[in-house]
Amino acid sequence: MQSPFRGFPPETLKFLRELKRNNNREWFLAHKAIYQEKVKQPMVDLVTALGGAMQGFAPELVTDPKRAIFRIYRDTRFSPDKTPYKTHIAAHFTPSGIGKNIGAGLYFHVDTEEVLVGGGFYMPPSAELRLIRNYVASHAVELGKILRNPKFKKLYGGLQGEQLTRAPKGFSPDHPALDLLRYKQFVAWFERPAAFAETPDLFLLVLEGFVSLMPLIRYLNAALRVEIRLPD
Repeated sequence: MQSPFRGFPPETLKFLRELKRNNNREWFLAHKAIYQEKVKQPMVDLVTALGGAMQGFAPELVTDPKRAIFRIYRDTRFSPDKTPYKTHIAAHFTPSGIGKNIGAGLYFHVDTEEVLVGGGFYMPPSAELRLIRNYVASHAVELGKILRNPKFKKLYGGLQGEQLTRAPKGFSPDHPALDLLRYKQFVAWFERPAAFAETPDLFLLVLEGFVSLMPLIRYLNAALRVEIRLPD
């Protein structure tokens, strides 16, 4: 398959590196035109290309760039870090008809150090975490098959995220799926060097990562009882 996206221009990583050194409103406003042309617009082009391909294997996920691409502005209200801008560009694809942080979805970002591709449910609130664990407890064989898939294992290695050191409340320490029930986050990701973002292979890599991860995304959304809405 030929990549419809040529890669980010060199100015993208250059802008992010300089933003990291000059993370303030004055510098950003002076360089906003570069951000719009060399960072945001290429990201829109990439997400648009991915969206077209994803209709074939993940039609339930929203791929509209206006929803999928994260704003560069940081929410500093509850953070000790008051720098106003993110130093990466990221996109998140979640099921249609729900909030961005409710269901499991796909994610990738480009920053000065890496390209990261992954997805899942990063920080499930207590109610959602309980739903996932209850589902895993009775559907562990299905999850095991997903995690043992050769394509998934090749790219991701396995399930990642924080884990408890003991059985979660309400589950026996002898539960046969305890190794899965101890997870507090249900995510998987892999990384490549940042320079990879400047190549046409970026599109193909993200696409391969997303295809391999969709069985886990659907499993988690089934656990969360997310109502899948397919496009008309």
